[in-house]
Amino acid sequence: MKTINEMEIKFKAKSINEGFARSAVAAFCIQANPSIDEITDIKTAVSEAVTNAVVHAYPLGEGDILLKVKLYSSGVVIEVCDNGIGIDDYEKAREPFYTSKPNDERSGMGFTVMESFMDSVSLQKNGKTGLLVRMEKIFKENNSKSVAGM
Repeated sequence: MKTINEMEIKFKAKSINEGFARSAVAAFCIQANPSIDEITDIKTAVSEAVTNAVVHAYPLGEGDILLKVKLYSSGVVIEVCDNGIGIDDYEKAREPFYTSKPNDERSGMGFTVMESFMDSVSLQKNGKTGLLVRMEKIFKENNSKSVAGM
């Protein structure tokens, strides 16, 4: 599948940047003419991924988040990358209501929300410790099995 367009944005892992990231990805995706519901799903998933990085990746200080977006005629692939402390157990982290910060009033639903709004979500190490969250959304008008032909 041919890439229509792609972008990368790097920003500080601060909660104020979550809205910026969500809006930037939504605005970028408009050029592929997704439905309003698909844009809403993408915005919600990006919000969760960025919020997770802000809250969990850098407990000892400030760091960066790299947001990568590849747009295809059939959908979008979004990667949210940090160089933080990472996750020891991906399966445990994906369980509904699991949180590593229960005293901070966290619901533990971040990955569950991402998975419910996107067609696929995968986690992998980014470097030695960081995390890369890869999300894929297939636009309904394009009955493809995968955006990037994977």
